[in-house]
Formats: sequence, C-alpha cells, structure tokens
Amino acid sequence: MRNGPRGRRVGLTLAATAVCALIGVSGAGAEGTVTASGPPHLPKGTSFYVEPDSNAARQAEQWRAEGRVADAELMEGMAAQPTAIWFTTAGADQVRENVRNVVRAARAKDQVPVLVAYFVPYRDCSQWSAGGARSEQEYKDWIDAFAEGIGDEKAVVVVEPDGLALLTSEPWCTIGPDSELVPQRFREINHAVDALKRGKHTRVYLDAGHSAWQALNDYDAGYGEPRQQLGIVNRLLQGGVTRADGFALNTSNYRFTEDLVQYGTRVSKCIYLRTERGATSCPANEELDAMPVHRPKMTHFVLDTSRNGLGHYTPGEGETDWCNPPGRGLGERPTANTGIPLVDAFLWVKRPGESDGECQGGPAAGRWWPEQALELAKLASPPLR
Repeated sequence: MRNGPRGRRVGLTLAATAVCALIGVSGAGAEGTVTASGPPHLPKGTSFYVEPDSNAARQAEQWRAEGRVADAELMEGMAAQPTAIWFTTAGADQVRENVRNVVRAARAKDQVPVLVAYFVPYRDCSQWSAGGARSEQEYKDWIDAFAEGIGDEKAVVVVEPDGLALLTSEPWCTIGPDSELVPQRFREINHAVDALKRGKHTRVYLDAGHSAWQALNDYDAGYGEPRQQLGIVNRLLQGGVTRADGFALNTSNYRFTEDLVQYGTRVSKCIYLRTERGATSCPANEELDAMPVHRPKMTHFVLDTSRNGLGHYTPGEGETDWCNPPGRGLGERPTANTGIPLVDAFLWVKRPGESDGECQGGPAAGRWWPEQALELAKLASPPLR
C-alpha cells in the first residue's frame, strides 16, 4: 500500500527481546511491566492456513521441472508459509461462497485462515489499486456476505488496507475533497466491524497504515484543502477499533518490525488514554514510551512482515519507497507467538511475489512476478534455508 508525502524513518530489525526492551518490557519475563495478565487475542499456538495451490507452489513446480533446483527450493520454502487470502471483487453471493470455501479448507487442516476484505468504495483514492464497491449500500451487502461466509468458524480478518490511513480528505488524493465521503468511509468500516464480530471466532483488525505515515494526533498537512487532517488514533476510534480485536500495520509495505512495534505501541497507549483516562489528545512520544503496557486493557495489533526483512527502500529520482522497491527480502515468518505483549501475530498479509503495481518493471497490481518473488526469497531475513 502507498503512503503520502510524509517523512521517512530508518531502523534496524531486532529480535523480539530487543523489541521488548524498546517498549519497556524485559526479554526475560516479558510480562514484567504488564499490569495484569490475560489471554492473548490469538493463542500462541495458532496455526495459520497455508494455501496448497499458491503461485509460489506452482512456480516451484515449474522451476524444478526446468532443472532450476536451487530456485525451486526457495519457492518451496516461500510456499510453505501461510499467506493471507484477499477478496477484492464484486458480488455478495460470490464472496460468501469464496470465503466459505477458504474457511472450510482451513478447518479441514485445523488451521486458521487470514482473510483480507478489500472492497471499500474509492479504495486507494482510485489510483493503482482502484476499484471497490460502487456505493455504501453495495459495500454493506458485500461485507455482510463476507461475514456470513465465515459464520462461526475461526478466521482472522484484516479490514480494508488503507481504508483509514488513506481517506479522500488527503490533499493529494485524486478524488478531491468531498465533505460526505469521509463520514461514509467511517460508516462503512464500522459496519464491517459489527458484521464480522457477529462470528464467534472471528478476529478483526482494522488496517492503520504503517509507522512512517499518519501522525498519532490530528495535524495540519501544510498544503492543499482541507489542510487539517485526522491523526491515526482519531481515524481508528471513528472506525470502531474499540469493538474490533485491534489494528493492523504495514500491510503491503516494508517498514522494519522495530519501528512498527514502537509506533503500534504508541497508538495503543494513546487509544487507552483517550478511552479510559479521558485524554483529548496523545502526549509526547517520550511520555508514551515511558508508560507501562496494560495488556488486557490496551488495543492489540498485528504486523505484516511478509517483505520487511531488509526494511524500507530509500527511493531515487522518480521512484517510490512502496511500489516494487528493489533489493527487499522476506521478513519474520507468520506466527502468533511474537513474544511482544501487544502484538498478536506476525502475518504475511501481502502475498510475496505479487506486484505492487506497474512500476520498477512490474506487472499490474496483484499479478504474480516470479523475478520479484525469487529476489524476496534470496534476500529473506531470517533466511528461508
């Protein structure tokens, strides 16, 4: 997913113990500063669904048949990892059936599928990944059917990548300002939360961009109209995060895990202060960092680590840091045992090897790109083999 003209940050990939130290939790006995213990939103032993006939699996078969044994082994390593299944196209009846098929396939393997709902109107500000429902009602019907497809089976759902981080109010959004579209987006996301949470075992995470995108507090964009923009905390609160299981960071992006944990923990602490302590805005980062983690009371989050093994890219002239940046690698393997109090899971939400868009020589967004897949596998950190 893209990000607007906001600042860039750098960082280093850290092991879970180092990340815990960063947020004030010791690696040995990581619950040290947690005020109370409670069950995680996802059990540590959760086994996520591995799609048997993925692009990576088919690519491995092709390369092995061609005698490219080393490359085939790398693709087999990638194919063995659980990745999210995206639902992006119209038709309530069709999405209900498709979701149900995935959920049943996962149940047969005693696994939990990670599903992505990506159909909100005006998604991606009608740019690279344009599409989505044609109206608010069409979206509500679609997400209702999506939820019905899950029923009371187990599933993790990432709701609308960029849906909150990229509102049509952004000065650079090609749709332009419209006083009704932002409230409509919040209604749509809230409806998705309520529909999905009717399922007894559905874990719902609202996409919230990444660590180098939206500020915590409302801010002046400094250009365009309207200049005043909502910070990510207000966007999440107005999107219904308190009724969901949490939020998701780094979907289809490349930010270092360390940076994401720090940012996500600050977001979570600020939500706690806003909803439990009567705060009207987030305090300074230093104050948030010094604040202890209240695990049962604070909002949890998940991270997309599919392509962040080497972190983000520093773009050259005419390049972006989000669209098929070269020299990137697979990141931490999917797991619900992160060792980080508020992080429910590392997930591969973006499907590695599928293009971000027609840039850097890549095909259209979502199309399989074998060359990129191989590069990601070769540069994986930690290594695939």
